[in-house]
Amino acid sequence: MSVWLMSPSLIISVYSLTCLLLPNPPPGPAVVQRRQINESTRAQFVEMINPENVSGANVDEMLNSVTSSILNVLDAIAPMKVQLRKHRQKAPWRNDDLVRAQKQQCRRAERKWRKSKLQVHYGIYKAELYAYNQILCRTRERYFSEIIGSCSSNSRILFTTVNRLTNPPTQLPIELVCTPKCNEFAVFFNDKVQGIKKAINSTTHITIERPSTHSKLTHFVPVTDQTVQETITRLSSSTCCLDVLPTRFLKSVLNSVLPSITQIVNMSLQSGIFPEALKTAVIKPLLKKSGLDPTVLNNYRPISNLPFLGKVLEKVVYQQLTDFLLLNNSFDVFQSGFRPHHSTETALIKVTNDIRLNTDDGKVSVLILLDLSAAFDTVDHGILLHRLQDWVGISGSALSWLKSYLEDRKYFVEIGSCVSDYMGLNCGVPQGSILGPLLFNLYMLPLGQLIRSNNISYHNYADDTQIYVSLTTGEYGPVDSLNHCLQQISAWMQNNFLQLNSDKTEVIVFGPQKQREIVSSYLHSLSLKPSNQVRNLGVIMDSDLNFNSHIKSVTSAAFYHLKNIAKIKNIISKRDLEILIHAFVSSRLDYCNGLLTGLSKRAVKQLQYIQNAAARVLTRTRKYDHISPVLRSLHWLPVPQRIDFKAALLVYKSLHGRAQKYISDMLVPYEPSRTLRTSGTGLLLIPRVRTKQGESAFQYSAAKIWNSLPEGVRQASSVFMFKSRLKTFLFSRVYD
Repeated sequence: MSVWLMSPSLIISVYSLTCLLLPNPPPGPAVVQRRQINESTRAQFVEMINPENVSGANVDEMLNSVTSSILNVLDAIAPMKVQLRKHRQKAPWRNDDLVRAQKQQCRRAERKWRKSKLQVHYGIYKAELYAYNQILCRTRERYFSEIIGSCSSNSRILFTTVNRLTNPPTQLPIELVCTPKCNEFAVFFNDKVQGIKKAINSTTHITIERPSTHSKLTHFVPVTDQTVQETITRLSSSTCCLDVLPTRFLKSVLNSVLPSITQIVNMSLQSGIFPEALKTAVIKPLLKKSGLDPTVLNNYRPISNLPFLGKVLEKVVYQQLTDFLLLNNSFDVFQSGFRPHHSTETALIKVTNDIRLNTDDGKVSVLILLDLSAAFDTVDHGILLHRLQDWVGISGSALSWLKSYLEDRKYFVEIGSCVSDYMGLNCGVPQGSILGPLLFNLYMLPLGQLIRSNNISYHNYADDTQIYVSLTTGEYGPVDSLNHCLQQISAWMQNNFLQLNSDKTEVIVFGPQKQREIVSSYLHSLSLKPSNQVRNLGVIMDSDLNFNSHIKSVTSAAFYHLKNIAKIKNIISKRDLEILIHAFVSSRLDYCNGLLTGLSKRAVKQLQYIQNAAARVLTRTRKYDHISPVLRSLHWLPVPQRIDFKAALLVYKSLHGRAQKYISDMLVPYEPSRTLRTSGTGLLLIPRVRTKQGESAFQYSAAKIWNSLPEGVRQASSVFMFKSRLKTFLFSRVYD
């Protein structure tokens, strides 16, 4: 085993973050090993490290040499120290030097007053105590400000920060913090995947003709120091306990180790070998929901952490592989998962737009949502490599590198300071990795072709598949085709060691109520049980497509977080409070709000109430004060205008080649039959519709919103300029 992968105790504690992220330790003192890293340590490291001492005949030896060199320097400047960590720990802001010094002065003043009992000494003590509380409050505010500022784009850390401040910490059951329990978790997670694979009994073989590949990817191109530096800088600063250097410290001393890292990356790309030391994952069990029994293993999901250097190598390959796939149009057009310019919102816009237009034509639509069980964990390596070679066109050292990346991986479970034995992985793509989602999308390529061969509409987002058809009154042929396609999908998934989760597979019917009831009865005869509402990629869809249930759900969640934020508004600055409100409240208002285009202001008034309440919390405005001046002072667009902003932005990106093809195909430029003043002004053709459902379709409402914009806004030269002009226009239309 490479020395790059040392004991989990090698991780350097960055207390200001880990105290908010790690579960509480069990009762009783614990012995831990730490290195003390500070500014002087960083300077000494840069001075002592020597990249020229690195050597190796292959990538594994090279990695071992780099790791040994780093460890030797760390042992010299920051040796490992054994500490006794008590269960009760001081709040991190109380460890500040200024706070401790003021506390000492306060204690001295208190002792002097208690000894003399003089009023003058009591006054001094009160003054020192007041000064101590003021310094403590400022230090606490600065502490959380640093966390919020550095993690403003990381909702997970922000949520954990707010949760630890507003809710009592949940104790990790003491019986889980032991090596036998770690081994039990490791065996359980492995048996779960193997059980799914053994339960798959394929009796029907589905053959799908693969498309011809015009070009090949035979090798990956070596990269420069600048490319590696940009890659490391852009990656998240999350640290794995397998890293010899914490990521933040690595980024601060990057120039001193950059040549060695670049050499490792290029040697791996040229040899077609992924380093063995970077194939190990750390699994941390996480309770699925707070109310579940913490002693039941099935209530936990495995959270995987991978070495940072492995992610750097993955990112380099990801960029080159993505460029090749885009050049050859290898992606499924209707696969929106983990792709640039694609999202759950664009996927849902496409599906709901089709359903609304079908309803406008008087048709009924049937939508089936498919879900897979542990899809990423059951991917067969042999089938995936075959798909990369025959469907994508990867061969040579590039295919060898991907094979080396997939095979001979292992993991261990870590709970507190206890770890399990190592377990091998013979299937699946690494969760938490950069390449894993991309490889899974390529693994699923034949599924889209299978669905298209049945003349069924579909859309995929990673392992979530949506298939849907439309039919007129008295017509059941499309439903029969949909049922036949569903059977073929099930057989294909069994051939590819994927298991449909029948408990999470849902059916819903859209259209006029009487026609829905007739179609629902026919679906029951095919053993398909439709529901009145389903949750699709985080959005609750009902049969009427009015999104009332979704708006209620968003309202409930947003008010919950706003209530928690209001509890801590007195201990953080207004700037940080606004960051939290945007992270927890505004993000929920904006999530998939493109689906709400065409709805009336009355339909979305509940969302406006949320924004009004958030503005009052931020500005400390009284309940009955008029809210419009407050929103204007914050420069916040009301919810209806935020919806218009999202729709117009998607149109702009589509017209400038920065959006999905299926969105661009909805938007038809307006071409008058004769020369008019509107020629060449960038207007869109508004389709003819007959009902409210048609007017709520994205294709109709987005074109109407776009055409209402001034020509100067529509013809902005860049996305940034368009956003600025669009917000100014909408803002003036609302408040002026």
